[in-house]
Amino acid sequence: YRIVPVSGVEHAEYYYSTYSGAEDEVPVNDKKKIMILGGGPNRIGQGIEFDYTCVHAAFTLRDNGYESIMVNCNPETVSTDFDTANKLYFEPVTVEDVLAIYEKEKPEGVIVQFGGQTPLNIAQALKDAGVKIMGTQPEGIRLAEDREYFRERMIALNIRQPESGTARSLEEAVELGRQIGYPVMVRPSFVLGGRGMEVIYDEENLKRYGVEAIQVSPEYPMLIDRFLDNAIEAEVDALADGTDTFVATVMEHIELAGIHSGDSACAIPPVTIAPKHVRTIEEHAAKIAKDFQVKGILNVQFAICDDEVYIIEANPRASRTVPIVSKVTGISMARHATEIMLGKKLKDLGLKPRACRFIGVKEAVFPFNMFPEVDPVLGPEMRATGEVMGIADNFGMAYYKAQEAAGCILPTSGKVLVTVSDRDKKFIEPIARDLISLGFKIVSTGGTAEYLRGQGVETEVVNKLHEGRPNLGDMITNKQIDLIINTPVDRTSMIDDSFIRMQSIQKKIPYMTTIAAARATVEGIRSAQHVKVSPRSLQEYHS
Repeated sequence: YRIVPVSGVEHAEYYYSTYSGAEDEVPVNDKKKIMILGGGPNRIGQGIEFDYTCVHAAFTLRDNGYESIMVNCNPETVSTDFDTANKLYFEPVTVEDVLAIYEKEKPEGVIVQFGGQTPLNIAQALKDAGVKIMGTQPEGIRLAEDREYFRERMIALNIRQPESGTARSLEEAVELGRQIGYPVMVRPSFVLGGRGMEVIYDEENLKRYGVEAIQVSPEYPMLIDRFLDNAIEAEVDALADGTDTFVATVMEHIELAGIHSGDSACAIPPVTIAPKHVRTIEEHAAKIAKDFQVKGILNVQFAICDDEVYIIEANPRASRTVPIVSKVTGISMARHATEIMLGKKLKDLGLKPRACRFIGVKEAVFPFNMFPEVDPVLGPEMRATGEVMGIADNFGMAYYKAQEAAGCILPTSGKVLVTVSDRDKKFIEPIARDLISLGFKIVSTGGTAEYLRGQGVETEVVNKLHEGRPNLGDMITNKQIDLIINTPVDRTSMIDDSFIRMQSIQKKIPYMTTIAAARATVEGIRSAQHVKVSPRSLQEYHS
């Protein structure tokens, strides 16, 4: 290993391996030390949130008298800054490299649950090679990812879950689709960021997906779940020590189930979830943490459909919501998880649920402005590349701030283009009425306009692209539209829908592709019309 000195900074060094035949320049001491595996290169579905948890782990180790050894290879992260860890090995996060450093430094253990999927994928191989894994063991992590085993454990724990199955051939997939009933959620096994996931509405599209998308086979099985239509999604980040569990908060997703959790906006604390469901969610999280012997952080995702709570998945590792939860609740999840890995118990940490006097709204940031030919419709496959947050005394203002932080400034007056699918028409009427009461004028295309007028809602009619000029394209181009609400039928929606969404990005017009986001937008606009937006520090909110 060689040393790269950082100029102008005393005792700041990077370490890297070389095959040049030179002597090993990196000194090793006898201090007690622990290694942290970072996330490696950032990618969609795995990003800066894992860097956040790694940094807080390094700080916590230092405060508890341990030397921290960071292994990461991304120069864009804070975990690779010269003053974060005691030692930084700028190496790939692979079994070979990690074992070489482990044998050299001889740390007391390795933390794998803070670096996202990359360290998790090699955790079992490291343990098999004699490495001590801190906190939740690789077996627990792996079993949570094994969908068939997970389903069996949920049945044993009496936790309701959507009907599901695993298909290893196209024939099995078709039979499962008939048994479960459409729509279904389909996905390949072992994915991060929802890659390859899709909501399928009929058998023909299921066959297309099985052949074209993942080439379903015994080596690459396809997971098929009943799609919970019109369901509210919620998730929790919890701390567990193998015996007890502490749920920091329940987060309510604004978009309904079917939108990837990384793409969905969410509110902390929940806005519309009934207290009985919150209690059920907390109880289920505690059962899972104990069953999987979680020591550290656990993320569990739920859906509430027809007044019942269903579990979607559980991940015994740090998730992308940890930084948001920590900032809104004032409870440092990564710090406490690290202390648990060092042997402390939850009862020793003195954690208690805190009543939130304000609301935090997380919003996803998308790269669609960089890809003008891509239809910016949301679905089960993650497309966000970042996150922002808005905090305020009420949900509407928090949502408004979060949208502004994401580069989408909601209008407080003007014209709203409304064009929705048949299945969403019954939901759009009250939204249109609210917008009119807030001073907006509604513009809609043929089918939506006919429905709204039939319900007594005043709307201006505009031509679709193929119906002559002037049409909705002209109105968008001429900046006569201030807000767009457009919900697609499915991923193969008509050309008009795609054009509207793509043009809205090019012209920087705020747009909503789900009914839930449209409702939240109305609340945000209502608050912005009555309250002056002013920034306050996080410390002020928590004081």
